[in-house]
Amino acid sequence: MIVSGGEALVDLVPIERGPLSPLAPRLGGGPYNVAVGLGRLEVPTAMLTRLSTDAFGDALLARLVESGVDTGLVQRGEEPTTLAVVTVDEAGHARYSFHVEGTADRLVTDPGPLEVDALAVGTLSLLLEPGASVYTELARRGAERGLFVSLDPNIRPALVGDADEVRGRLDAIAAVAGLVKLSDEDAAWWGREPEELLAAGAGAVVVTRGAEGLRAFTTAGVVEVPADTSRPLVDTIGAGDSVHGALLAHLHDHDLLDRAAVADLDADGWRDALGFAARVAGWTCSRAGAEPPTRAELAQG
Repeated sequence: MIVSGGEALVDLVPIERGPLSPLAPRLGGGPYNVAVGLGRLEVPTAMLTRLSTDAFGDALLARLVESGVDTGLVQRGEEPTTLAVVTVDEAGHARYSFHVEGTADRLVTDPGPLEVDALAVGTLSLLLEPGASVYTELARRGAERGLFVSLDPNIRPALVGDADEVRGRLDAIAAVAGLVKLSDEDAAWWGREPEELLAAGAGAVVVTRGAEGLRAFTTAGVVEVPADTSRPLVDTIGAGDSVHGALLAHLHDHDLLDRAAVADLDADGWRDALGFAARVAGWTCSRAGAEPPTRAELAQG
């Protein structure tokens, strides 16, 4: 089983073009989208987070269940749900502003040892205390026990307090991670080249480059695949999360949720993995909000 640990929130998304468009609620958050994506791809997965007992929290929980995600690690609290206000430019690219003060997801508590195959962490949950320290410790402790750790920084600079502290936290997780997935914007903010992360201990590093596709950095070299443009672009909300979830699904399907196995994967293996991730992300970008495809939808072409 793969556990996705981190925030679950509500995106308030414009329903039409223009700065004063009405906003519609969409359920999301990077780790939440990864969990939903894995569940829809029929990969055994669970979500570790803290959800509000408000109506948004109930809806977030129900969608996890509908997507086939195990909710046994989900905690509940009376604090409000985190909100993200989304704007989408003419090219379909999303930008976010966040309302996170005193919200439920940042107050997650340590569940103890995780008897699972993999732990995926990242996004807001690694920026906001006290939850950030909980997820960092879970990743460190899990890696010591042989758990496959996957990291997607998905940095939101507006929410970064102490940048050096955040970079140090990311460095510590990346050094024990089997997979680091990041965007080129994340890499620029972090100040770490993929080769540096490999040298520090990461099994492999996958960089998303928007319309330019995906690139994997491994000890054997660099592998690239183009973006999947076979479906019309609606928006890019959840695209990176879909890549992260799809990579984990592919590794699970091929019995590769192991740091050494990922480090040893050859170029053809990486082309298959990246191609699958690009295809899943293309599906997600073809509809509004973070709506990753099911396994059945992918089979339909």
